[in-house]
Amino acid sequence: MEAEKIERINALAHKAKSVGLTEEEKKERELLRKEYIAYVRLNLRTQLDNIDIKEADGSVVNLGEKYGHKKGN
Repeated sequence: MEAEKIERINALAHKAKSVGLTEEEKKERELLRKEYIAYVRLNLRTQLDNIDIKEADGSVVNLGEKYGHKKGN
């Protein structure tokens, strides 16, 4: 997510606490929040898909491949 959008989310949050938001600003805040949450989830999924687990038998299993989220499956 671009830094400008994160700064805008923060600016709207500060304004909401101080003077309140217009209906248009509330809609913008909601859209930005949804985009931010989607971005965080995508990054988390990508990190989890790249984790390798060493099993007790010594084999190494990639979580993304094991649970079907790794690209290329």
